[in-house]
Amino acid sequence: MTRERVLGYAVLLVVINVLVLGFFAIGTHGLIVPLDKMPTTDFASFYAAGSLAADGTPHLAYDQAAHLAAERRATFPDVDYLYFYYPPVFLLVCVVLGFLPYLPAFYVFQFATLAPFLLVARKTLGETGWAGWVLALASPAAYWAFGLGQNSFLTAALFGGALLLVDRRPVLAGLLFGLVCYKPHFGLLIPVALAAGGNWRAFAGATFSLLAVAALSLGIFGYQTWHDYIALATGAHGSYEDGIIDLAAFVTPFGGARLVGIPVPLAYALQGLMTVAAAVAVGFVWWKRLSLPVRAAVLASAALVAVPVALMYDMVLSTLAIFWLVRAARSAGGFMPWEKSILALVFITPALSRVVGIETGIPMGPLAQIALLGVAMARAWLELAGRGGSARGHVPAHGGTS
Repeated sequence: MTRERVLGYAVLLVVINVLVLGFFAIGTHGLIVPLDKMPTTDFASFYAAGSLAADGTPHLAYDQAAHLAAERRATFPDVDYLYFYYPPVFLLVCVVLGFLPYLPAFYVFQFATLAPFLLVARKTLGETGWAGWVLALASPAAYWAFGLGQNSFLTAALFGGALLLVDRRPVLAGLLFGLVCYKPHFGLLIPVALAAGGNWRAFAGATFSLLAVAALSLGIFGYQTWHDYIALATGAHGSYEDGIIDLAAFVTPFGGARLVGIPVPLAYALQGLMTVAAAVAVGFVWWKRLSLPVRAAVLASAALVAVPVALMYDMVLSTLAIFWLVRAARSAGGFMPWEKSILALVFITPALSRVVGIETGIPMGPLAQIALLGVAMARAWLELAGRGGSARGHVPAHGGTS
């Protein structure tokens, strides 16, 4: 798996992903076969919430009957309900979209979040030429995110941008970390990392930005909106415990456990153990103040292991973890045995995991995510063991990448 071959595979993946995305886009408009019911994308949930906020009734984003009616006004009269469990902080983004027509709002949101993600991904990988763009665009997770109108690019851009800046511009990094609060469970391990590493300026920046946007949303949308959000969010677990959200699309330990038929209480217990393990891993690596590529890879990969709900499009963040591990391998002089193969498999997992889960019941997504964290921790161990010299067991880099 040399650099030249990887770039060739990446170009091929871009072409395949674009063609598949176009095929599904055409198909969902009923232009391939007649459809019994018109489908829509997850973006309809964001847009409906934004349109309600733009109409001066932001609290109705958390009234599921009113929210469904807004989704159907924006799309088709018979679409199935798409949940909105985001805090009012995210309404600050959605309300802007709500002033636009539906399709323009979709493309504005996707391209406005895709662009910073691509910049962050390219900078993370350390590529200055066209290769960085191609490798980032080759990620199958990116096409799930774009095709479903999800917010994964925004999450990855904030999370990844903060990681790039955490050592050089800690306050700015903290401000970006704090904005991840719009999707709060993804920020679960951020305070663990910053506190364990003694990154108190970044910690303060994150706290400030979190409180600032929460206060701003409270001031704009009012107490009732926050009250209704909290009331609705307390029952959110019912939408994913029993498969209302496709379990084959999950990439978390909880989702994997439910996919193979483990009862809900035991699935939560397994998730709890993995959450603690992920937190310990992050805390240890950041406490040891290892190199930024290793710390960043561990935190980015652990973020999806530590939470019960994350789907294949959320593996856009895993793409950044893979890029950090490539950077770490370059700095260390080579890849560990099997490292490139594992990273390549994790990279393409979002293209395969849902189909594999449906057809075989194998939780490919969760297993790949845990494997990614395992590779990151192995890299951390090698760095600890090899401080002051090259780590044993590396494969010479000879220009290769993964």
